Amino acid sequence: MKLFVFAALSMGILAGTALADGDIAKGEKAFKKCMACHTVTGTTNKVGPHLVGVVGRKVAAVEGFKYSDAMMEYAATGAVWDEAALAAYLENPKAVVAKTKMAFAGIKKEDERADLIAFLKSKM
Repeated sequence: MKLFVFAALSMGILAGTALADGDIAKGEKAFKKCMACHTVTGTTNKVGPHLVGVVGRKVAAVEGFKYSDAMMEYAATGAVWDEAALAAYLENPKAVVAKTKMAFAGIKKEDERADLIAFLKSKM
């Protein structure tokens, strides 16, 4: 019986991990909300900086992009766009950087944020 409980718990943990990793195909669909201002197909900036290689990149590190003073202050803390930082920012950008130029309200669904981050991770 103990072995069965352990196996069931292990499978649940693995399933939760897979869900937390996100779905790249769903993330690509979620990225459509971002396409007006960002690109992942090249390193040309649009209204927002390109997002090629964003996961793991230092905040405000894209050359040639004019970041807001608030984003530069956030970058000065040594912040990096790791998965946790991206998840928080994508949920509510103004809660992370109050005076960000990004006019996007955020993605409230946790699974959609995870999918989008998985997609961004695939664009290294």
